Amino acid sequence: MPWRDLAATAAALDRWLLPGECLLCRGSAGTADELVCDRCRLAWRPVPPPWCARCGQPLEAEIACRLCAGWPAALGQVRSAVWLEDGARRAVHCLKYEGWWRVTTPMARAMKDLEPLAKPIILVPVPLAPKRLRTRGYNQSERLAAALARTIDRPVALALRRVRETPTQTALTPEARLANVSGAFAADGVRGRAVVLVDDVFTTGATLAAAAEALAVAGAAHVAAVTFARARPVLG
Repeated sequence: MPWRDLAATAAALDRWLLPGECLLCRGSAGTADELVCDRCRLAWRPVPPPWCARCGQPLEAEIACRLCAGWPAALGQVRSAVWLEDGARRAVHCLKYEGWWRVTTPMARAMKDLEPLAKPIILVPVPLAPKRLRTRGYNQSERLAAALARTIDRPVALALRRVRETPTQTALTPEARLANVSGAFAADGVRGRAVVLVDDVFTTGATLAAAAEALAVAGAAHVAAVTFARARPVLG
């Protein structure tokens, strides 16, 4: 049997075996291809304007300036589709920890109109550290970039790589996060290109900033970034 026919048969079997159940609410999703029902998708709360022109944080209580004031010049613009809460948080968890990478399709639909994607660009997923990649078996940002590429018809380039392991960022301050990932990436194949980094969640922008620096060193003409979700900042 030709490979294409075999893949189609496997996909059809997958649809037959899996119920059309929403991953988030366990109600009907219509078909097994969808994974997230319309009701749950509509419950994802968009990050509202007006935004900081650079980091995309809603302009309130000077949060935007505090978030991006320490970023390197290489990272020009970041935009996120929805807040990391409730069903959106569950979708990210399904993607990262439960192996449901096909949830990237509705996630990509939520991201498709983000401002940095409107220009001729290449999509570059943020790479995982090798140890974490071996444990998880796949890079969730790479899967999300692939779904986004199909949605907006833009190419994906695996132009970034991790050159050193970094400790988890969870308990670190924004300043410590920047120091933790500084110099953690290297890049190639982007000279003269406009690049949009793709990641699942924006927290402080430290990882995106470090990745953007590596892309700039490799000759990228411009670097922006998009994420599916954005964590609400904690002010200290």
